[in-house]
Amino acid sequence: MDLDDPAVRGFLEELAAEEQVSPAQARELLASAELRPDLIELMSRAPEAAVEWAAYRRIFMDSRRISAGKAFWRLHGEVLAGVARETGVPASVVLGILGVETRYGRITGRHRVLDVLATLAFHHPRRGDFFRRELKDFMVLGSEGALDAAAVLGSYAGAMGRAQFIPSSYRRYAVDGDGDGRRDLFGSWRDVLSSVAAYLSAHGWQRGGGVALPASLAEGSTAKPQQRGLSPPASVGALRAAGVLFDASLSDDTPAGLLRMLGPNGPEYWLALPNFYVITRYNRSYMYALVVHQLGEAITSGDTRRPL
Repeated sequence: MDLDDPAVRGFLEELAAEEQVSPAQARELLASAELRPDLIELMSRAPEAAVEWAAYRRIFMDSRRISAGKAFWRLHGEVLAGVARETGVPASVVLGILGVETRYGRITGRHRVLDVLATLAFHHPRRGDFFRRELKDFMVLGSEGALDAAAVLGSYAGAMGRAQFIPSSYRRYAVDGDGDGRRDLFGSWRDVLSSVAAYLSAHGWQRGGGVALPASLAEGSTAKPQQRGLSPPASVGALRAAGVLFDASLSDDTPAGLLRMLGPNGPEYWLALPNFYVITRYNRSYMYALVVHQLGEAITSGDTRRPL
């Protein structure tokens, strides 16, 4: 990377002013970054942007992934139960996230995170500011010894480790679950499980609350499905009054949203509850949040024959 580029010089000056990172080490590290313009194209082809719900669901709700999740649950069930007691985040949701993100640690990314973040920070057409902040956090993590910033591998979007945390999430939400004095999201499953739950808890997870329920529309329904957003736009009572039908006893003042997904047999409707939107803080895609819920339920309930 060209350190004489004005944008790069400005970044290094900001980093030196804002964080306890050696300017010489920061320059040396950033000089070693290789620009990867192909990564921007990879981001545009992410499954959440490229396929409809039916195809997206098939990618993640496969028998091998569910079996791997069950095996992982048997191995780490005691830790997951402890995490659930502490945070209120059930094992099913943590299992769903880890299954979608990395197949329980098997697929954690093959791109050097330094190259990814340096490329996106200075060349992404819309989200450069976001990725510059992530690059700063990444370099701080390296200076603190949390990771080897010159070598660590991750996704084409800069997520890394068994839970695929981006650097800002690593700095803010990673937890030392095993008590060894380190927050290790690459080698310690206790740290990983605790950190995923801590992230969701910090973003408002409601203990004992649901995630999503199958719904349908009454004839003449005036309900409008939600297209985007990280919070429920309506209430259960308002959706009932608009003709949304579902089989659950929920208070009218419960925040909720209506989702419409294109399934294999046509449109599917879902009542999204507050915890659904907490999952979208991990990934903004509604399909992602719904398949995390369904995968986790399939693992812990054993029923994969129908949407959950």
